[in-house]
Amino acid sequence: RVAAVLLLTLRGTPTLYYGDEIGMTDGLIPPDQVQDPAEIRQPGIGQGRDPERTPMQWDAALPGAGFTNGRSWLPISTDTSVHAQDSDASSMLSLYRRLLRLRRSNPALVQGAIENVAAYGDVLTYERHYRGQRLLIALNMGAADAVVQSRPGVVLLSTVAGREGQALSEGGYRLSGAEALIAAI
Repeated sequence: RVAAVLLLTLRGTPTLYYGDEIGMTDGLIPPDQVQDPAEIRQPGIGQGRDPERTPMQWDAALPGAGFTNGRSWLPISTDTSVHAQDSDASSMLSLYRRLLRLRRSNPALVQGAIENVAAYGDVLTYERHYRGQRLLIALNMGAADAVVQSRPGVVLLSTVAGREGQALSEGGYRLSGAEALIAAI
């Protein structure tokens, strides 16, 4: 979640690989189902790309997870799916949707300069600004809570449920472990 916020708030064009938006993990590929030529030529050293290229998990209740009615070229893992996350406000898919909406509606995240980059402990903070709009991005990459120094503002997005709309007061804001937030300041 923190990595997703980092990716979509930095300058440049973000690149999402399919499955990122649902937190899809690498699949387990039995040796007899390996397709990647690199892994076939040199088995067991991890050069193949098959684990990252398993079919998209649309709906675990459907045959082939909704990807195909036939047999897929690689095994399909159904530990999560688009269908399972579609209406879950706390899901990875919902986070990506909120991030993309926020990015589209805030020019500072697309065209804005980056300023006031600071790192202390497990926390990285920076600001994006463009034509009078200023956003604070705070990323806690550690497990422990941390206090982030901030100007007054309002939380636009947090990876912790229920924090959107909260006010940032002058001084400190307690960032939970593994929390990322975007705030208008």
